[in-house]
Amino acid sequence: MISKQNYIRNNGLVNDLDRIDRQLVQLLQNNGRLSNKELAAQVGLAPSSCLERIRRLSQNGVIKGIHADVEAKALGIGLQAIYFIELAKHRREVVESFEAEILQIPEVLAVYLIAGRYDFLVHVAVRDTQHLRNLALDTFTNRPEVTRIETALIFNYARCFELPNYLESDL
Repeated sequence: MISKQNYIRNNGLVNDLDRIDRQLVQLLQNNGRLSNKELAAQVGLAPSSCLERIRRLSQNGVIKGIHADVEAKALGIGLQAIYFIELAKHRREVVESFEAEILQIPEVLAVYLIAGRYDFLVHVAVRDTQHLRNLALDTFTNRPEVTRIETALIFNYARCFELPNYLESDL
């Protein structure tokens, strides 16, 4: 039986994270504001060694960024929704171009390429229902590659920032 660690390594998703690297990643996922000194103390490293590890994790793409969790209403966002989008063609260049262009739209928070009836799930944040309607009509439905769009309103959401760690146990 193949272990999760070997599966991930064999599929090029990780660069030999050791126990301390995994601890640092976990700590930062839960609180990106921890200082280097606090991180070093929690994992038992000298601050200089800890800083070097954090730099390496960032350079290797393990840590992709540190972000603030902002209250949407504070920025005038009164509504969030999910657009389910079906494309007319599924050629790689059409799919990749659509995804890249959609990510440039300020209202778009996340884009997911999915399997099933629809091709994309697009999470958007807008001021109100009129803004949501205009965004759908002006930005999505007028695109030639889009054949269908369905909208689901988000009444409330919660999210977890800590990813599961499959390097600790076997499949």
